[in-house]
Amino acid sequence: MPTVISPLAVRRSTFIKATPERVWREFESFGRMRDWFGTGHVLTAYDPRLGGYVETDAGGHQGTDQKLLFGGRIIVFEPAHEITWENEWFGQGWSQPSLITFRLTPYLNGTIVELFHHRMEGAESPGEMLNGFESGWDTHHLDYLRGIVEA
Repeated sequence: MPTVISPLAVRRSTFIKATPERVWREFESFGRMRDWFGTGHVLTAYDPRLGGYVETDAGGHQGTDQKLLFGGRIIVFEPAHEITWENEWFGQGWSQPSLITFRLTPYLNGTIVELFHHRMEGAESPGEMLNGFESGWDTHHLDYLRGIVEA
């Protein structure tokens, strides 16, 4: 069953000329995931399974040597369909982590890949959090993924 996307959500998407099964291969290992999702920040850990985890370091992206780690436990892992993980800035003490969801949907002999950053309702200022992430997310991760798959 797909994850319910909460109303406060950032959504980015792309169309890839490949099957969901082919696209999913890029989610199956640390090395493959690092090649496209670890762009703009560093993918430091990835255990691709239900109950596994994702960890990234955005410190270098912020122009500093200080680590700025975020990520969390994988709560949905449905090959060729969806991966969702908890997303928390480690050490920030959020009351509940937000979620990152990638959803793959077959369409027109290819795949729509959607990235959602959602479940911000538990934040102290959920609207501000949404606005901050709206301006922070772009499509470069999805562009890298599309380039790898369609090469």
